[in-house]
Amino acid sequence: MKTRNSSSLNRVLGHLDNLDTTNLTILVQRLAKERELLEKVFNSIKDGILVLDHTGIIQYANQSSLELVGLSEQDIGETVLTDKWPDLNRWIDIQALDDPLETSTAVTREIEMTYPQQRFVRLFLMPLKLSTSSTRMSFLIVLTDITEQKETTLETIESEKIASIIMLAAGVAHEIGNPLNSLTIHLQLIERKLEQLEKSTATERIEKSIKVCEEEIKRLDGIITHFLGAIRDNPPDFQDVDLINVIEEVVGLQEESLQKNKIDLNVEIDQPTPLILADVNQVKQVIYNVLKNAVEAMPSGGIIKIKPQSDDEFVSILIADTGAGIDHEDLSKIFQPYFTTKKSGTGLGMMVVNRIMRAHGAKIGIDSKKGKGTVVTLQFPQKHRRVRLLQE
Repeated sequence: MKTRNSSSLNRVLGHLDNLDTTNLTILVQRLAKERELLEKVFNSIKDGILVLDHTGIIQYANQSSLELVGLSEQDIGETVLTDKWPDLNRWIDIQALDDPLETSTAVTREIEMTYPQQRFVRLFLMPLKLSTSSTRMSFLIVLTDITEQKETTLETIESEKIASIIMLAAGVAHEIGNPLNSLTIHLQLIERKLEQLEKSTATERIEKSIKVCEEEIKRLDGIITHFLGAIRDNPPDFQDVDLINVIEEVVGLQEESLQKNKIDLNVEIDQPTPLILADVNQVKQVIYNVLKNAVEAMPSGGIIKIKPQSDDEFVSILIADTGAGIDHEDLSKIFQPYFTTKKSGTGLGMMVVNRIMRAHGAKIGIDSKKGKGTVVTLQFPQKHRRVRLLQE
């Protein structure tokens, strides 16, 4: 049916000179209806569709492409696409493709866009001739937003990588625990042998050495227990939590370390904050890890400021330090397992922080300037918002 209508329309268009006013009016109305139909069809497509002439000027753009690239209706027929999308030049030289002999050349790319929003798009570009009489090529561009697909894939890869690291770390910790137990047993046997010997200066020294060894074994065992507790992926036990109380408790635990490192800590509390639904122990772990990083970033002393604040949807904690700061290129690696800028760091602390925040539906932001300091923002959904998300 469509072919028959198209053919009849072509026959009519071929005899325009013979049409009277009435038939011309009918023809114009018919063309307007067909144009309106096509506009509706193309604007309902989620993929962005662009048509460019041989110089790269936008000749057509559907609604999705306007939103993806940040165009307006006024840009159509006036604007060169690469003026609005400069990054496109890095991937495709449109004018270099304007070769009448290469009519079948097509290009496909996955491109990261930074304007008007950060997105990943799959671009398909195909030269085409809009007129048989023209020797110049026009171009059809189809843009598919694959941001969600890309993020899901990256999250899956990251989750699998973290899971394998956690299994490896847990296995190593377990293997370390076995010889520690063996050492404890043998130290106890040595103590019993000493009890059977006469007391002397030599036996007293050995007893003191055994006590030191036992204390060190206990310390190592505590480190392993704490480490395993931190890396295990335990689902949050959601309860009502007052973040100000959590901050005060964690700060109390860090008080001795802060004094030792000559760090002034200022907690700015303007007003009470709303409750959040969270696992209190996991939230403590998050704040403790961030504070620990801040302390270690200021070996010669400095200032840490903690400021809780809230709006209608979220409760946030800002933790700012005057430490060494983080290089711009390193910011994207902060949450990667085993990445650390410290000589003695394990590179697992911020990985654990990121995992806990995700499990709480919370967000973490890091702003840093080398030599100036770092600001970490922990943003938790308020209780009423968290309940709504769980219900949905």
